[in-house]
Amino acid sequence: MYRTHTCGELRMEQVGQQVTLAGWTQTVRKLHKAVTFVDLRDRYGITQLLFGESMSDRLEKEPLGREFVLQVTGIVTERTSKNSNIPTGDIEITVTDLKILNAAKTPPFTIQDDTDGGDELRMKYRYLDLRRNAVKQNLELRYRVNRSVRNFLDTRGFMDIETPFLIKSTPEGARDFVVPSRMNANEFYALPQSPQTFKQLLMVSGYDRYYQIVKCFRDEDLRADRQPEFTQIDCEMCFVEQEDILNNFEDMVKHVFKEIKGLEFNEPFPRMTFDDAMEFYGNDKPDIRFEMKLVNLTDTVKGQGFKVFDEAELVVAISVKGCGEYTRKQLDELTDWVKRPQIGMNGLIYVRYGADGSLKSSVDKFFDETKLKTWAEKANAQPGDLILVLAGREERTRKAMSELRLEMGERLGLRNKNEFKPLWVIDFPLFEYAEEENRWVARHHPFTSPKPEQIALMDDRSKYGQIKANAYDIVLNGTEIGGGSIRIFQRDLQEKMFAALGMTPEEANHKFGFLLGAFEYGAPPHGGIAFGFDRLCSLLGGSESIRDFIAFPKNNSGRDVMLDAPSSIDQAQLNELKIALVKEQQVQ
Repeated sequence: MYRTHTCGELRMEQVGQQVTLAGWTQTVRKLHKAVTFVDLRDRYGITQLLFGESMSDRLEKEPLGREFVLQVTGIVTERTSKNSNIPTGDIEITVTDLKILNAAKTPPFTIQDDTDGGDELRMKYRYLDLRRNAVKQNLELRYRVNRSVRNFLDTRGFMDIETPFLIKSTPEGARDFVVPSRMNANEFYALPQSPQTFKQLLMVSGYDRYYQIVKCFRDEDLRADRQPEFTQIDCEMCFVEQEDILNNFEDMVKHVFKEIKGLEFNEPFPRMTFDDAMEFYGNDKPDIRFEMKLVNLTDTVKGQGFKVFDEAELVVAISVKGCGEYTRKQLDELTDWVKRPQIGMNGLIYVRYGADGSLKSSVDKFFDETKLKTWAEKANAQPGDLILVLAGREERTRKAMSELRLEMGERLGLRNKNEFKPLWVIDFPLFEYAEEENRWVARHHPFTSPKPEQIALMDDRSKYGQIKANAYDIVLNGTEIGGGSIRIFQRDLQEKMFAALGMTPEEANHKFGFLLGAFEYGAPPHGGIAFGFDRLCSLLGGSESIRDFIAFPKNNSGRDVMLDAPSSIDQAQLNELKIALVKEQQVQ
């Protein structure tokens, strides 16, 4: 046996016992020639080793370095100088025998929580970064969430069923990753963006409660909360309506929070329509940890001779509590913030509501105190508050104010990462109009059913913008962590949806004939949801980046810098795949 115990389990109860440990050297501290202390680390913790005078000659001949792999045997003894910061801090091992199982080069960064390695360096040596306690704790949390979800779904009768990774490309959203087929020249598989059609087919097959914690792949631009390959908690149920899905998976989220964070939600999650989310928060994933709702001032401020307001499609405001004494310097800094290219506004209008009830604005030339009082009333502002106003084209202005609201919440400490406020957003539009493509596209995906009472509107193209989807998202602290819908399960309605999206019958049959055919053999009503597993873990762990909770993530360019992937392949492989690279075109 390499070890009798791990580096995290010895306590005072084992004092006097002979034990064998194995692990990595965290630190080496030589106090004087006769005494050396080593912190030995494994996945389970750290134990201090004491090398006394009897071992000094050995260490002189074979000095230890950081990250050496050791096996030591010794006696558990009580420490004279105890360390209350670690569970093993009351004991140490007086070493009687040492084996260096493997020496190590000096690591390119320190293997500790406060490391001196930057992101790219740590990603290049990810196998070293994974030794750090901070990363280990993230992966442990991920495993616990995985286990909690599986245990819950098992109690509800769900069956874990695997679906294929090599499928047919049906581009209807993000770009597919494609895989050439050697045995079928000039033909390609695609990696699944989700198991959507397979889980629907499983419902047709009678497996009425399916789930998978499954890898998915999307060739899209990356952000901190996106990766080209990611993990979903993918679920589907048949003989259900929207209420069944919401209740069941609300229970799952509550179960996970209770097990992982020790938090209980005693009240049902609030629900908000898409229209209300856009009106009051400016986006469809509102952060409800704080108020500061958007207020539409358009009708109130137009026609007063102020060109910026008179020409705007939307004038929208927020009231920021307790900030009425902001200085001109602070307000100028906020103005610069909204003018950044990422926000894209031309300027910011403000009203300072003094504690004495006075109102002072950046547009006093056009609006007297009486008019400003009306603004304050509409914005529900009180003395001591600051009113911030943006004006311009509707879509851009609403989005900009949503971002400004979140920024003010951040600056005022209202977005506490240890406070969790989930909600359901429901009643999404079924379609949205893509101006560049001059056609309607599915807001969710083409298998989402309209609200039952609005199915008749599918026959009138002029009514597409009015149709609500039988779809729902679950949002946590301003981040979408899951989304789903009740699906179409009748062939004729599915064909209408494909036609609405501009597909010819031939194209629909080519891409989805297998699904349309299945609907003719007794497809039951069904619906489901998929949770972003990486994203859920990052929120539970208090991080904004999902990369911290993935063992081997890609960087912001979609590269694995440890493997140096993606990379070219040799000519023999290209020949087998019958792929010819036209270098001249690539250069151009």
